Amino acid sequence: MQNKDTFIRLRNLFISLAIFAGLIYYASTYSEPVLRVSIFSDESSIVVRRKLKPLTEYLEKKVGMKIEFRPMPDGETMVEALTGNKLDMVWLDGYYFIRAKVRSADQVIPLVQRAEDERTTSVFITRRVDITRLEDLKGRTLAFGAETSASGHLMPRSFLREAYLDPDTDMKPLFSGSPDATVAAVAGGQADAGVLSSAAWEKLIEQGKADPRVIRVFYVTPGYHDYNWTVRADMDVNLRIKLSDAFLALDRNIGQDREILEFQRASRFITTHAENYAAIEAAARRAGLIP
Repeated sequence: MQNKDTFIRLRNLFISLAIFAGLIYYASTYSEPVLRVSIFSDESSIVVRRKLKPLTEYLEKKVGMKIEFRPMPDGETMVEALTGNKLDMVWLDGYYFIRAKVRSADQVIPLVQRAEDERTTSVFITRRVDITRLEDLKGRTLAFGAETSASGHLMPRSFLREAYLDPDTDMKPLFSGSPDATVAAVAGGQADAGVLSSAAWEKLIEQGKADPRVIRVFYVTPGYHDYNWTVRADMDVNLRIKLSDAFLALDRNIGQDREILEFQRASRFITTHAENYAAIEAAARRAGLIP
């Protein structure tokens, strides 16, 4: 009798394990596909998640997949997650796109960029009356943003060199860490001049954090490519096309579309290509940020 009871218990255990294994297989096979997305932003993840909701809902309808926003603390972590197959699509600035491109051995693809990113510019600002051109920066303190910022450091550094100025020896570089801090450094006299993206400058004026009556722009750089939405190269081609088409179809004359575009401060999206970011890659290599 005891052997019979043991047999029944073992049989029931094996049946339970078989059912459990079957449920796991079913869930893994038939679970809803998810597109893991993250975005480069200086705002909190709560704010970004709320602002990203219209885009999330829009893309879910367009591609037929659930969109999962995964906040990342910084650009480097986002690059690691993308190249490590923990994210599928990310919004990166030009420098971190190059980081992802190099780290993955060219296994990432930039899908689209804002029309504005086709000709991003940086502005040099000052409150000093004796600084009116780049040459006047000799011997002065110049506030850059973050060392890895394309618009707040790398491209301005490149344009200084084109003007035959060495940002390391002809002036005293100061890294503020952000556009806000750059403006504050210039306003407070810690720096004689500063540089940041034109878009960041305009945004700070709108927010009342920069006063153009006190601080003025004395030089605007030539245009260059910057931010984009990037995916891994191993993404299904049809999905990649659907995503690209969805961004390209956004129309600022349509209510929800306008909300999505305003969140990203875009008039519209356009296609882009990896070679568009060659200037940022060259600047990053000259600065020693990429081997």
